[in-house]
Amino acid sequence: MTRIALSLSLAVLCAGCVARPAAPERLSESEWSFIKIDDYEPARAEGARLSFGEENISASVGCNTMAGKWRVEEGRLIAGPLAGTRMFCQGDVWEQEQAIAALLVAAPTLEWRDDNRLILRSSGHSAELARLSPPPPGS
Repeated sequence: MTRIALSLSLAVLCAGCVARPAAPERLSESEWSFIKIDDYEPARAEGARLSFGEENISASVGCNTMAGKWRVEEGRLIAGPLAGTRMFCQGDVWEQEQAIAALLVAAPTLEWRDDNRLILRSSGHSAELARLSPPPPGS
């Protein structure tokens, strides 16, 4: 009986030790503006956005649009598979678009600066974003 009580006590204590992933509700139904993409600051394209629906994500850096499903697992954004338009783009917009496409499929970490600032970071790319839509109540 003592072993069972000890095991249950340890299980309850350890449950509080598990790192909690970023809450998907902080992203669901939100829209973000790209402030910085890799070394491009500010992001070159006006209207460069990342939008989270309940289950779908869409991104545009100024030329093409990409979209797909999303979820958060262990503090990482899992997006995809992503489908997108394929218009001809060149220059900074093209480079930034390619960086965001690579970033989104690389399961980037979510780093919250506050409720209105977010950094997505993978081993090869990063993006800093500012929230355009208000955060959900109670977040």
